[in-house]
Amino acid sequence: MVHRAGAGHPGGSLSAIDLIVGLYGTQMRIDVANPNWADRDRFVMSKGHASPAVYSVLHEIGFLSQSDLDGFRTLGSVCQGHVDMKWTDGVDFSAGSLGMGLSFGIGCAFAGRMDGKDYQTWVMMGDGETQEGQVWEALMSASYHGLNNLNVIIDRNRIQNDDFVDVQMEIGDIASKVASFDWAVKEIDGHDMNQIVEAIEWASNTDSPCAIIAHTVKGKGVSFMEDNPSFHGKAPNDDELAIAMEELQ
Repeated sequence: MVHRAGAGHPGGSLSAIDLIVGLYGTQMRIDVANPNWADRDRFVMSKGHASPAVYSVLHEIGFLSQSDLDGFRTLGSVCQGHVDMKWTDGVDFSAGSLGMGLSFGIGCAFAGRMDGKDYQTWVMMGDGETQEGQVWEALMSASYHGLNNLNVIIDRNRIQNDDFVDVQMEIGDIASKVASFDWAVKEIDGHDMNQIVEAIEWASNTDSPCAIIAHTVKGKGVSFMEDNPSFHGKAPNDDELAIAMEELQ
């Protein structure tokens, strides 16, 4: 998708894809025939630039066609550069500016409680995104209101738009910080599917807001993209694509 469009965000998509596969493959209650089903689980992709990962999974489960993927980042396509609920079936949040997804997820969780629904709300954030103050207001609010139907996955790949997180503004021990806001926290290897599935099951059955801190590698699986800030938002050329596809397979 990213190569075809000549633009996009491969690094953060590859760091997140195992987590999204684990979530949709084992936990998400959805209905492809009824995308707006009121009882569905919600997935809020706050780091919405990692849309290729989301679209790949939505295609795999039947929300999107191959032609939809082929139109990635083209005018009028349902696969916009950032996930957008107005354009794409199966998407529950319109992303853009970072830092807002958790607040939106709190709204979804509150709505479920008020409507007597038992759905779960899942929010995925990037670690660079946690530099936003709104994130911490949201963490405080969720624990204060006891939103046990709200779960967060933080993609801790240690790279953000311009450089490594610890160069831009290091966030320190993110697990301890989130726990200090009275959230249940579990740290995992975000590329170990057993750990991913176990953590998702744990979060689904814990009576408090839960956060999974997933230690990942940006550009995972592609040698020249791994831990390389330049592939936060750059498409591979023809030669790089050939190498990437060989390595991923």
